[in-house]
Amino acid sequence: MSVPTITLNNHVEMPALGLGVFQSPPEQTAAAVAEALRVGYRHIDTAAAYGNERQVGEGIRRSGLDRSEVFIETKVWATDYGYDETRHAFEKAAGKLGVEQLDLLILHQPAPMHFDATIAAYKGLESLLAEGRVRAIGVSNFMPAHLAALRERTEVVPSINQVEVHPYFAQHAVQEANAALGIVTQAWSPIGGITFYPGWGREDGRTTLTDPVIGEIAERHGKTPAQVMLRWHVQQGRSAIPKSVNPARISENFDVFDIVLSADELARIDALDTGVRSGPDPDLRDPMSTGLVIPEA
Repeated sequence: MSVPTITLNNHVEMPALGLGVFQSPPEQTAAAVAEALRVGYRHIDTAAAYGNERQVGEGIRRSGLDRSEVFIETKVWATDYGYDETRHAFEKAAGKLGVEQLDLLILHQPAPMHFDATIAAYKGLESLLAEGRVRAIGVSNFMPAHLAALRERTEVVPSINQVEVHPYFAQHAVQEANAALGIVTQAWSPIGGITFYPGWGREDGRTTLTDPVIGEIAERHGKTPAQVMLRWHVQQGRSAIPKSVNPARISENFDVFDIVLSADELARIDALDTGVRSGPDPDLRDPMSTGLVIPEA
């Protein structure tokens, strides 16, 4: 089954559903990527900070697919922000992935406390786009104020903004700001998985996977709660990048294109929004403070 695509604001076609590899151990990543591509995925999302770009590239090669058949997305970490630094970050990522061109390169954090560096980094992305070294550029974890500040000082509108979006945290204001600028909202933690990561998530232990509303809708369609949530994203025009290294889950997460949720079902899922963030607040977290140094290719 082929995955539907989303047309980005620069006319590049991006598969709506991709495999995410956040927290995927490097030793399991290549096999997970190869399995996802075997199942039918054609979009892989990684990041320099994940430490598994090299294994993503290995998995793509292991699949036997032509490079043109796989949409590769990765992210520049904040310690590589700056015009020249970000251009070099592209070289590091492309070298690890084993490719000459990236389909989508985005900034991993807004880093508002170092926003001059963020602007310089984005201008580096703009130069890579102009040179054809990347096909599209974007951002991640940018709130409306960050987007407005970026637009005042740069030329190219981001193609995507990858943010935490799931039924318990829908970020409607961010989605509206994205839409007003023609930016695709891409959901990380699209099934609310971060709500039960140990030490990083909801204190009440509540998870979307056991929500009775989602469970009822899933039962009605003969699907799992995860599949219903992914269908909710795709049907509302978002990109989603569910993460798994489990072959059964990888396949399950892709099997969402044979159902249609009703307007009432979509509204019921929308109504689950708590407004409570599960991941870190990008206005409070200083990504530079991690001291993470991205190794050379």
